[in-house]
Amino acid sequence: MSFINYSSREINCKLVYYGPGLCGKTTNLQHIYDKTNPDAKGKMISLATETERTLFFDFLPLSLGEIRGFKTRFHLYTVPGQVFYEASRKLILKSVDGVVFVADSQEARFEANIESLEDLRGNLVDAGYNLDKLPFVIQYNKRDMPNAMPVDELRRALNERNVPDFEAVAVKGEGVFETLKAVAKLVLGELKGQKKG
Repeated sequence: MSFINYSSREINCKLVYYGPGLCGKTTNLQHIYDKTNPDAKGKMISLATETERTLFFDFLPLSLGEIRGFKTRFHLYTVPGQVFYEASRKLILKSVDGVVFVADSQEARFEANIESLEDLRGNLVDAGYNLDKLPFVIQYNKRDMPNAMPVDELRRALNERNVPDFEAVAVKGEGVFETLKAVAKLVLGELKGQKKG
């Protein structure tokens, strides 16, 4: 649910990167942050555990143009992938405008991807959302790994709705901005539709 700040003439939208532990969610945000013009971004807040996994969220306001004289600011979050951070994941999904599901292409992580996608669906329902009605894109990360599954197999298992999907190697920045632009475009399309209605 985007938040409109009339005094600063800003529309604030929330994008959440979701996926199993160590799939590359934080790597995506880090790359976006590093490559974004300093004037267009706020401070990134990263809370990590000793094992370098995201414990709570990364936060990145990102300006992406205007809608009817209002600046659009995107707030990017990651959720912790580990199962025992369920409450954190539910909290971060509140007021979400768009979701990026980051899948780990490695064969050994196939079941973790499916479980995480089901977890996403369930947590969205608990928050009052339906994944089928939200702006949603999928990223198949770690395409450079020797045990990466064929994209067609991943697509069959994870992308029943045929939403926009992208191959990526987030550590090299490949596919990162394509994924972000696709979900941002879907969110902006929704906002423009709401404005007319």
